[in-house]
Amino acid sequence: MADKKKRKRSKDDDAEELPFKNILKPDEAILELFKSYVSSSIKAAAGAGGASSSSSKPLTLADLSLSSSCREVADLSLSSVQTEIETVIVQIARSILAGDGFSFNVPSRAASNQLYVPELDRIVLKDKSTLRPFASVSSVRKTTITTRILALIHQLCLSKIHVTKRDLFYTDVKLFQDQTQSDAVLDDVSCMLGCTRSSLNVIASEKGVVVGRLIFSDNGDMIDCTKMGMGGKAIPPNIDRVGDMQSDALFILLVEKDAAYMRLAEDRFYNRFPCIIVTAKGQPDVATRLFLRKMKMELKLPVLALVDSDPYGLKILSVYGCGSKNMSYDSANLTTPDIKWLGIRPSDLDKYKIPEQCRLPMTEQDIKTGKDMLEEDFVKKNPGWVEELNLMVKSKQKAEIQALSTFGFQYLSEVYLPLKLQQQDWL
Repeated sequence: MADKKKRKRSKDDDAEELPFKNILKPDEAILELFKSYVSSSIKAAAGAGGASSSSSKPLTLADLSLSSSCREVADLSLSSVQTEIETVIVQIARSILAGDGFSFNVPSRAASNQLYVPELDRIVLKDKSTLRPFASVSSVRKTTITTRILALIHQLCLSKIHVTKRDLFYTDVKLFQDQTQSDAVLDDVSCMLGCTRSSLNVIASEKGVVVGRLIFSDNGDMIDCTKMGMGGKAIPPNIDRVGDMQSDALFILLVEKDAAYMRLAEDRFYNRFPCIIVTAKGQPDVATRLFLRKMKMELKLPVLALVDSDPYGLKILSVYGCGSKNMSYDSANLTTPDIKWLGIRPSDLDKYKIPEQCRLPMTEQDIKTGKDMLEEDFVKKNPGWVEELNLMVKSKQKAEIQALSTFGFQYLSEVYLPLKLQQQDWL
C-alpha cells in the first residue's frame, strides 16, 4: 500500500516538475482538435480556390503581370539538354568565326537580380544577364570552367548516367581547385540552358532522412518509413526515382537538427501523433527540398517546422518556404508553400520557462543577421515573424531545440510538441 502511494506521489511530482504537462489533454482529444483544423483548412482553401478561379491550377509566374521580366527553368529530357548544349557551342563557334571572340551570356544570380513575389510567396530570378568573355583576365578561368562543365554534362547526356557533384569536381581538380567553384558554375549552366539542376543528371550525396507514416516507391522498391528504425530512410538524391506516395499521416514535421529528429524517431512520435518526420540535418539540400515539396503536393498535408530559436533557424525555414537566392532560378520546383513555424520561437523561451543557463547570448553577427532578415520582404509579409524576430533581436538571446532537454530528454516529444498541437500554436 505504501509503495503504491509512493509511486503515485512520484508521478504527481513529475507532472509538477514538467512545465505545462498538467494542462495537456489526452492524445485522442489533441488528435480530434488537429483533425478539425485540417478539415477547416481544406474547406477554406477549396473556397478560396473556387472564389478566385474555376480552375484548381496553382498560380505561376506566367499568370502575373510583373514590372520586371523574370527567368524560370523547367525539367528537360536528356536529349533536350544535349540539344541546348550543342546550340550554345554552335553559337560560340559562329561568334569566334565572325571575329567577335569567345564568351558566354550567363544569367546573373546576384542579390540585386532577385525578386520576392508576394503572390507566389517565393523568390524568383530577374532576367538580367552578364557576359563572361574568354579574352579577359578576370573571367578567363571561370569561362574555362564553364566550358569544361558543359562538356561533362554533354557526356552525361550521351551516357545516360547520374554522377554526384563530387564526382564532377574530381574530373579536373587542378582546374576547379575547390568544389564550391564547380558547384557555382553548375548552377550557372542550369540557368544558361533553362533547365533544373536535376535535369543535368548531377546529384548531391544523400543527406536528408525521413521516418514515419509514409510509404513510397524508390526506383520500383516499396519503402515503408515506419520500418526503417530510428535512423530513418535516406532521401533519394534523384527525385525521379520517387513515386506512389501513400500516407495516413495528419501532418509533416520538418525538423532542422539531426539530434531533435533522432529523439522524435526513437520515441516513435509518429505513432502517437500520425505524422511524417523529415530533416536535412541543417542547411536544406536540393533532394530534401524536392522531396518535401513532392510530399506536400501529393499528400496535401500541412507542414509544421521545428527549428532553433535563432536567425539561422528562421533562414533555414525561409529556404524551404520561399527559396534560396542562390537557386532562385528553380524556386518553382524547390519551394514548399505555407510552412507553419511551430517552434522553437523566441516567445517560447519565457512561455516555457527555459532557464537562463540554457539560453545563449546572440553574437554581433547574429544580431546583424536578425536585423537583415527584418528587411526581407518575405519576413515583412508575416507580422508574426516580424514580432518574433524583433523580440529575438531586442532580448539578444537565442536557444537551440535541445534547450528543452533541461526538463528531461523526452520533454520535446512528451510535452512541448503535443501542447503545440493542442493549442494550434504556430505562425
